[in-house]
Amino acid sequence: MSLPNDPAMLLSYINTQLRDYYSSLNELAQSLNVKEEDIIKKLAIIDYSYDSQLNKFI
Repeated sequence: MSLPNDPAMLLSYINTQLRDYYSSLNELAQSLNVKEEDIIKKLAIIDYSYDSQLNKFI
């Protein structure tokens, strides 16, 4: 499965996945076979960063 290309859609998808299925961004990235850094960079475009305590992008 490919991730959404639009940053806003990606944000929604990633946060939903983190909330419902994964305990960390690292676990999600490994499961989806994507680079954690790529997700972080893409969401930084819209000023979101990963909060490991909350396990979501804020």
